Amino acid sequence: MKRLSFLITPIALLTMSSTVFLAQTPQETLDTLHQNVRKPDIQSAEMVIDQAQQQFQKGKRLLQQGDQDGARSLFDQAINTLLLSSLSSDERLKAEHRIEELVDLIYRYDVDELGSGEDPDKLVFDKSPLDELRELNFPIDPTLKGMVQHQTASTASQLPLEMNDTVLSFVNYFTNSKLGRNTLINGWRRSHKYRPMIQRILEEEGVPQELIFLAQAESGFMPRARSIKAASGMWQFVSFRGKEYGLEQTSLIDLRLDPEKATRAAARHLKDLYLQFGDWYLAMAAYNCGPGCVDRAVQRTGYADYWELHRMNAIPKETRNYVPLILAMTIVTKNAEEYGITLDDPAPSLEYDTITIDTPTHIELVAGAADLPVSGIRDLNPAVLANTIPSGMEVHVPKGSTAEVLAAMESVPQAQRVAWRLHRVKPGEDISQIAQLYRTTTSKIISANSNLEESVSEGDVLIVPASIAVAAKAAPARKGTVRSASKTSRPANRVAVKQTTKKLPARKAVSSKRGNR
Repeated sequence: MKRLSFLITPIALLTMSSTVFLAQTPQETLDTLHQNVRKPDIQSAEMVIDQAQQQFQKGKRLLQQGDQDGARSLFDQAINTLLLSSLSSDERLKAEHRIEELVDLIYRYDVDELGSGEDPDKLVFDKSPLDELRELNFPIDPTLKGMVQHQTASTASQLPLEMNDTVLSFVNYFTNSKLGRNTLINGWRRSHKYRPMIQRILEEEGVPQELIFLAQAESGFMPRARSIKAASGMWQFVSFRGKEYGLEQTSLIDLRLDPEKATRAAARHLKDLYLQFGDWYLAMAAYNCGPGCVDRAVQRTGYADYWELHRMNAIPKETRNYVPLILAMTIVTKNAEEYGITLDDPAPSLEYDTITIDTPTHIELVAGAADLPVSGIRDLNPAVLANTIPSGMEVHVPKGSTAEVLAAMESVPQAQRVAWRLHRVKPGEDISQIAQLYRTTTSKIISANSNLEESVSEGDVLIVPASIAVAAKAAPARKGTVRSASKTSRPANRVAVKQTTKKLPARKAVSSKRGNR
């Protein structure tokens, strides 16, 4: 499933539809948008966004009425309004974040409701970029040596920077190779969602900020990255190491895929490795191949020095490349302009509220309460593996939506949150039709909605009792604003809002098993 993630630029391709954009990678989209540029009349950002918003809302109404072709046409119009508008540079800069959010929302409805994506229940794992770099060797560009020497001496870094031929070869890869440059740039762009969170946690745990590049090397900042060695998540924990640091793994959840919890675990693991070896290079090497591997190399050679172990081939080749790779990323990123590389952030960092699920709950129920497509909730919660979210799981919901989500979820009895759904009433729809859709009865719907009036109105959200088997086959609950818990009473909230960061278990002695992580 491809995502729209790019900086919008002024273009005028009046015949292009959103289905074209959805079929392209972000870079292909940018290349397309830069073609056939003309200079139309300048518009205001507010006018463009309002127009696209109106088209999007009309498309949603048509979708609720079952008119998929009409909905797609209006979604196309909204995309074109946003992408093809003739905004000045200043106007577009002011509005680009709102434009990006609306484009992403339209994309989600196109994928989830109109069937242009993969099975939403099928989890897709991304390939770890480190798999491609494990044992590669890259040429050295002698002309870079003087510049890199100067940069290692003058660049401010909490992590010591050194230059040698291996580091220089990776600098050459990231600056002079198209694949290397794209790897660096795309990883940086993906990091914008998580960078403030990662930087905060590294500081709190007393770990050098430059170790953020471990996440770029390990996963390219993809929360669902998986390596050929079965390491998972942004920080590529193998199973046993993740469990040592509190990252629970069951058939329903895998906290190695939770960016915040995995970052906390990685920072603590790295700090423990530093305390064990007294050197950040050895700690990084141990993160890659395991503390036992590094400890045996030190005992065998008598050298507690990474570069000596590197020179003597006392550690695996992958690990001999690992530390130079991180150093090269640090040097190039901190001096990107000198290499003609532009590093920009396409959108604001990811923000969310966090609630705690107090009883097993279906993900569609959370999505309906949060007024998001199911894929939106999955993106906020990559650690959720199945449709049922277990009790005690912390779940991220859109920033500022806590009260609405709590009210909607609390309108559904705790014991029924796996099977029951929230259904948004479509134009012309009555209770009997809704009952037929979910294979239940009107009397059950009326009974579940204690304050239900004789008739329902478009936009009302009803609690729909259904058996687990029927709920699994029924159409997903229509998304919409939960106005007043759908005219139902609101019992006292039982879904707790997270107030502080949940602490991981106290540090344990680091296992000497091989494998990072």
